[in-house]
Amino acid sequence: MARQKGILKIKGTIGDITFYKTKDGYLVKEKSAIEGNRIATDPAFQRTRENGYEFGRAGKAGKVLRVALRPLLLNTADNRMVGRLTQAMMKVIKADLVSERGQRNVIDGETELLVGFEFNINGKLSNSLYAPIVGSIDRVTGDITLDIASFIPINMVAAPSGTTHFKIISGGAELDFEAETHVVATAETAILPWDTTPTAVIAHTNPVTPNSTKPLLLAVGVEFYQEVNGTMYPLKNGAYNPLSIVAVDSGV
Repeated sequence: MARQKGILKIKGTIGDITFYKTKDGYLVKEKSAIEGNRIATDPAFQRTRENGYEFGRAGKAGKVLRVALRPLLLNTADNRMVGRLTQAMMKVIKADLVSERGQRNVIDGETELLVGFEFNINGKLSNSLYAPIVGSIDRVTGDITLDIASFIPINMVAAPSGTTHFKIISGGAELDFEAETHVVATAETAILPWDTTPTAVIAHTNPVTPNSTKPLLLAVGVEFYQEVNGTMYPLKNGAYNPLSIVAVDSGV
């Protein structure tokens, strides 16, 4: 793969060379000489097919998670999040120690590997909120909770320039990767001043299905605001809002 330079930006195929546009600019690559039908049937490409099957499952699993957390992602996430999440799901799938290669899946993998995944690489929760986070998943009741003791915002929240206020958000999700469905509940604090005033104790309860056997997870984030003449505006359209997975229970 090569990068195009110069004034003219070409898109399309000329001979065996394909020109295309990506988020990284205009690129060029050589057209594959291997026909798709051969990859699909030739025993020599068995490993390629197996990798493709598992990559497809990773992509679908990532979509299930993204759709579940969409209420929290509307003001978060960087433009490479989808690809990064697919890579994270591939790690989950590769941790499946019971299925044959090509048949490995998220359910038999280790969804706990998703803990710490940052949906916004430009604003990580680990670099934004220093108040101790206590996340808990009660599978019997279905309660997915977040608890944060009182803290002084200006000391415990690293906010981008221009911030005057913030709020803490959370979401509990029950994920059915096979049926590609979910149950989700979200919670948030009021918009709080980013100053030296101690916050109240934060206690969120995000209920999903009691006694579920599906994977459950807790995501926590921060949204930043700027007050102008009494009106709260999302700071830089949420470019630095963090959201991270802080707890996962794989289920039965």
